[in-house]
Amino acid sequence: MGKFKRHFINLIFPAFIFGSITGIITSLLVILYKLLANYVIEFSKNSYDFLKGNLYIIPLILIAFFGIALLFSYLYKKESRVSGGGIPSAIALLRGIVTFKWLRTLIGVFFMSLTSFLIGVPLGNEGPSVLMGTAIGKGSVSMFAKKHPVWSRYAMTGGACAGFAVATGASVSGVLFAIEEAHQRISPMILLVGVISVLSAQIVSQILCPVLGLSVSLFPDITITVLAVKDVWIALLVGVIVGLFAVAFLKYYHVANNFFNITLKKVPHSIKIFIVYALTLAIGLVSFSFISTGHEIFELVLENKIAIYALVVLLLVRTSLTLLANTNKVTGGVFVPILALGAIVASIIGKCMQEWFGLSSAYYTAILMLGISACVSSMMKMPLTAIVFALEVFGSVDNLLFIIITVAISFVITEIFGVNGINDNIVDNIIKEQEETHERMVIDRKVIIQKDSFAENMHSKDILWPANFFLLSIEESKSHHEQIDNQGDKQFDAGDILHIRYATFDEKQTEEELFSIVGEQHFESLSDDEKSKIVKDIEKQNVA
Repeated sequence: MGKFKRHFINLIFPAFIFGSITGIITSLLVILYKLLANYVIEFSKNSYDFLKGNLYIIPLILIAFFGIALLFSYLYKKESRVSGGGIPSAIALLRGIVTFKWLRTLIGVFFMSLTSFLIGVPLGNEGPSVLMGTAIGKGSVSMFAKKHPVWSRYAMTGGACAGFAVATGASVSGVLFAIEEAHQRISPMILLVGVISVLSAQIVSQILCPVLGLSVSLFPDITITVLAVKDVWIALLVGVIVGLFAVAFLKYYHVANNFFNITLKKVPHSIKIFIVYALTLAIGLVSFSFISTGHEIFELVLENKIAIYALVVLLLVRTSLTLLANTNKVTGGVFVPILALGAIVASIIGKCMQEWFGLSSAYYTAILMLGISACVSSMMKMPLTAIVFALEVFGSVDNLLFIIITVAISFVITEIFGVNGINDNIVDNIIKEQEETHERMVIDRKVIIQKDSFAENMHSKDILWPANFFLLSIEESKSHHEQIDNQGDKQFDAGDILHIRYATFDEKQTEEELFSIVGEQHFESLSDDEKSKIVKDIEKQNVA
């Protein structure tokens, strides 16, 4: 078989098939999810209005909330991936840090996040969409190519990208999410699967959403003033303020997380969930704007009719309640709620500029755009995604320079203070939870690239190796010279001997994952003569 033909059949074709299947199914499910979420959120809003005039029902509501908290705490123990933010869970899965039952997670996240929306917990639908896409990617390989598990994390990556793209309407940002946040590296294979999945998902979304009355965009259409060079101070100021707010927010997250998961560790999880629900109910009876996903916030700040003091109160309440829900692992995403916080901060900045500096109100929407962009950059530590996201959802290409300035300034401030993004913090917590219940083992071994294995003719950087994997050296089958592959540009040949080291909580599962890449073997237990014989046999096969 020719090298190109083998490359097409073994890599390009499966990437296209799994990417397309995952993208289409993810899009269909996320569209259904968004449709139901809209109805549930509207029902929740009407229910809170009804409760304000019928307070005698509240004891019954609290009893129901306690029952839901008991049920969900039990379900979280059965499948921990359905709890908390969907994006950090998806990142941990895509990096191979944790595993999950894909169908159980898919169903659990779908219904449990809708329950969060019904109660009014200030968490969004984009996180669950990303996690559901990840589960669908796993399921597509499990159902259609069970004998090729090596494709699971590629298809899961495509599903995550598709879920993000359909939920936010930002296609390129969906692909960048995989590169900048999920895997934190550029790889042609990741790009290929991500692009195919997002393209398939967006075709379905563009066709069905208008028919169902759903918006494909996260924000309403707004006119944004084009800034001039003399207005660069606005971008600088917004970047500094949002960056400082991001530092305060991320440090606040640590305080909340330590309080609920360390100080109150012995308190049953069901009680903590109930506290979140009860506080949400109490605050929601004051104003529905204080709770729910955050989509309504964008409309409110765009109207520019909320007083500064009211915005400050809104910011403090939503920040506290969002972190309270997330640190107690209530199902739902934090991406849109964080964007909502960015919009509130930007609105405060815009109003202050108008009152203190006499800035024209025409700049208001531009400041909102800059503030939201800076939020993605600083709170989530995704500067490239933040720039592209702003261009996609706001379409203000003429303000690209000012977006870059704001994004860069806010990001640098968080770097100066040494804070990690919200997703990285949550992933670190997931790892700590594993370390508390599982023993980490460090394995040092040698493996051989088998003929017709997935790794043959692949570059190291294109392979999604097991988590905590280090390729120490490569002994080439042709020259028998040992070399180090620092850049990941080495293309493997059958018979290459890899000296590897990895840390794992589950040795058997990691070994299965590794062998699905390099091929089945018991190479480590063989003598040097037996190893040489295997290598020579593979070389003969290559020549043949």
